[in-house]
Amino acid sequence: MRHGKDKRESKGERRLNEWGHLTEASKSRWEDNAGYWDDYMGEMSNRWHRELIRPATERLLSVQEGQMVLDIACGNGNFSRRLVELGANVVAFDYSPTMIERAERRSQAYADRIEFKVADATSRDDWERLAAEGPFDGAVSNMALMDIADIAPLVQALRQCLKPHGTFVFSIPHPCFRPPGARQAYETEDREGEVVSRSVVHIAQYATPGSYEAIGIQGQPVPHYMFHRSLSSYIRLFGSSGFVLDGMEEPTFRKDEGGGLGKFEWDEIPPVLVMRFKRDACATTD
Repeated sequence: MRHGKDKRESKGERRLNEWGHLTEASKSRWEDNAGYWDDYMGEMSNRWHRELIRPATERLLSVQEGQMVLDIACGNGNFSRRLVELGANVVAFDYSPTMIERAERRSQAYADRIEFKVADATSRDDWERLAAEGPFDGAVSNMALMDIADIAPLVQALRQCLKPHGTFVFSIPHPCFRPPGARQAYETEDREGEVVSRSVVHIAQYATPGSYEAIGIQGQPVPHYMFHRSLSSYIRLFGSSGFVLDGMEEPTFRKDEGGGLGKFEWDEIPPVLVMRFKRDACATTD
């Protein structure tokens, strides 16, 4: 089967290509925030990662002993170290030098199994150097693609970096329920003589791609840029580079264990999306 790139470009896809001018500003802001984020995440990361992101990612990635895995936008190396515990050898990179310095410091006991690099996922030159470290059995990126202005170089490069049938697993804030401007509310209703409480999300934008400033952790030095893409835009982009979506999870918090963080309960509405794309060894791209 031949997978060719559709030469027709939708209005939304054209907008996706307009964010390149924010790449350097985005990198600068993450460098400013790196130390604060590392201190906050620490050795074990936060509850979102421990209870939602990590378990789903591990299931979809299904690491086998001795595999080579590429950790994209690795932050302070929390998941890189977990990959080693699962049996992998890891090449991990981030475009923040401070993050990589912190990751190396935290990962000294894993130094023989993790190679950390400063690299930019939007740079084709950096991807050429990363490809020389492969080929990789799998690649992973936890809660990072929404922070990268241009993910086209990443998607295209993964085809060269991964082995035939290699997989890429990534997590992002769920684009359907956490798009720009989404409002979370906790409502009560008198329903037939009984007071019922529920968590709801109000959204006014989904289909239109958008860039916006956000605060991921209260108190971080500066807001960082985030880039909203619809589900279909991710699927089209990976499909055009010879990947097939073959796994997806929408984890939620368990209501009997608190249901979420704070008053809002993410037990029925999934706050994150984890997707697995497999390289189609038979596909060709234009």
